[in-house]
Amino acid sequence: MTTSIVVQDVSKTFRYQAHPTLKKVLQDRLRGEHAKGSFKALDGVSFEVQQGESIGLMGLNGSGKSTLLKLVSGVMRPDEGQVLVRGRISGLIATGAGFHNELSGRDNIYMNAAMLGMTKEETDAKFDDIAAFADVGRFMDTPVGNYSSGMFARLGFSVAVHVDCDIFIADEVLAVGDRPFKRKCLKRMKEIRESGITMFYVSHSAASVKKMCDRAIVLDKGTVGFDGDVEEAIKFLHYDGDDDEPDAEDEDERDEELANDI
Repeated sequence: MTTSIVVQDVSKTFRYQAHPTLKKVLQDRLRGEHAKGSFKALDGVSFEVQQGESIGLMGLNGSGKSTLLKLVSGVMRPDEGQVLVRGRISGLIATGAGFHNELSGRDNIYMNAAMLGMTKEETDAKFDDIAAFADVGRFMDTPVGNYSSGMFARLGFSVAVHVDCDIFIADEVLAVGDRPFKRKCLKRMKEIRESGITMFYVSHSAASVKKMCDRAIVLDKGTVGFDGDVEEAIKFLHYDGDDDEPDAEDEDERDEELANDI
């Protein structure tokens, strides 16, 4: 089996704001704390991903998930260690990332597609499918600065899922959008997974990770706390399934069962 991603002893350090506010300085003194100049978002992270695996990347807020995805996607470089990837990467790391507010949805599709490695000819051939999936209607030719957060998400995700890629990354892609959009996203990501593309899927929803992934990596304060079975990963995180927000597909299944009962 071909190795798709290698993350080897990777660390990434960020600096706090260079000039803390007077309020922050006073708060630190009252607490008896000394202001730290930097913090490690990732500390000695290592794992490998085989081509075609669907990985659920989990962890509490601040555990380093988004930083790791940016390193894998090439947006950032590690301070220590190395990240090796095989093939073209696509995905949605942040809603509307790379969009230019003064350009129209149409122009942003071409710009985003180019950033993800698509030629103009490839984008021309897929434009109608991208536009249909985004479903922003008459707003396609208006500046995206006028878009709602949901429209941003639809446009960005639509471009990402129509790129011919080897690795697909989705960071909380279902956090924004209505139920029809979430259903469409889940369906498309299942198609991507079943096509043999490597998937990195970040979500706080245990139900979604169980549905979409066959392996989970849990980050804990910048280190790998767990790597293995999805069910075991959820137990490691102490997630309570009852608190999990149901995804769109689960809600639809319940609606159908209720209709049948009636």
